[in-house]
Amino acid sequence: MGLLKILKKMKQKEKEVRLLMLGLDNAGKTTILKRFNGEQIDTISPTLGFNIKTLEHRGYKLNVWDVGGQKSLRSYWRNYFECTDGLIWVVDSADKRRLDDCVKELHGLLGEERLAGATLLVFANKQDLPGALSAEEIRDVLELESIKTHHWKIVWCSAVTGENLLEGIDWLVDDIASRIFTLD
Repeated sequence: MGLLKILKKMKQKEKEVRLLMLGLDNAGKTTILKRFNGEQIDTISPTLGFNIKTLEHRGYKLNVWDVGGQKSLRSYWRNYFECTDGLIWVVDSADKRRLDDCVKELHGLLGEERLAGATLLVFANKQDLPGALSAEEIRDVLELESIKTHHWKIVWCSAVTGENLLEGIDWLVDDIASRIFTLD
């Protein structure tokens, strides 16, 4: 029995999933994590380093790593790639001036060998703000249709209101489960 099969069977027993949440600074990563976990979101400051939360969701144990997105911290993102099952990329849909930076960072991540095979969920966040680009517009700007190396989906959301967060996480967990927790 190969090592990969053994690891899959161990994960299957625990139904444990490792999720890495990345995006540019001020995209709403920490707010999404806190909102999803039912925590207060009235006092959130920039993440200098990372937050990790372990959540139970639909019988799965989700280990969510929320890593700061400031330019000075992005070179450290690679320290969190190991054993990632799902990548949550959070985009500030109302911050049009930094979308080029957002595209460059996302496509750089997708080329990382240690993230190969990870499911990609893109949260088009801040849809509650005036002037926010739609999920379809974000999909086009991020050139998501060109991604053939990862299963991906884009979901519009608002971290502040909580709209569509559950739908996105449900899709992500279902996609990961269909790849990892299958009996051979």
